[in-house]
Amino acid sequence: MWFATVAAPWRTVAFFLAGVAGGLANGVAGGGTFITFPTMLALGVPPLPANLSTTVAIIPSFLSNLRGFRTEIRLHWPLIRRLVPVVAIGTGIGTALLLVGSSHTFERVVPWLIGAATLVFATAPLITRHLAGLDHHHPARWWLLVVGMALTAAYGGYFGAGVGIMMLATMAIALPLELAEIQGIRSVLSLLVTVEAAVVFVVHGHLALGAIYPMFVGAFLGGWLGTQVLLRVRTSYVRALIVVIGVATTIHLAMAA
Repeated sequence: MWFATVAAPWRTVAFFLAGVAGGLANGVAGGGTFITFPTMLALGVPPLPANLSTTVAIIPSFLSNLRGFRTEIRLHWPLIRRLVPVVAIGTGIGTALLLVGSSHTFERVVPWLIGAATLVFATAPLITRHLAGLDHHHPARWWLLVVGMALTAAYGGYFGAGVGIMMLATMAIALPLELAEIQGIRSVLSLLVTVEAAVVFVVHGHLALGAIYPMFVGAFLGGWLGTQVLLRVRTSYVRALIVVIGVATTIHLAMAA
């Protein structure tokens, strides 16, 4: 691809802008990896190093989220602490599968996973309405949350793209909370998944450092901008935007498969 022949200074600019765009997407709804990962591929980074590198490069966008959702995180910190071991174990399983197995089969089902998560999130208000009579502390809600987050974390450790949307879908059904509160919880747990996977990938090596550095800076700026956008618009608009991002990423992966 001719993008791979772009001069070094322009490649750096492209990686930075991809980091900003990816961080912006993560700040609003998740799915930033669907911007940074294809950019690395277009600029000549092989698929596996691109997958490992984009996980490391996108971390600052989640750090920006934490600052924007301080109130929501503080309010639900006890719940977050209960979910941390679940997410940590799931992520560990996912990264192990990536490093010791073949990714070809999983890549073929990724569009289906993202599409299903987007559908669940889009219909979450209807599902929640039907669950309205169920006690908020009913064990079924807790087990749905635990199993869903464990599977999502495993997916995030393996591939990562769209993990934020899948977390939002799971929590939108299992938790009787407002979207902004769910976004706050998602920001912490997404960061955990990304950092844990990144540590494993750094130790494993094969990272494209020339792409990571500018993306790292851009992702921090984009994550902060995305959080500001999210906190200033109506919930219905944010939900619609999340669904659009989910549909777009599903189509993108289906075409690339």
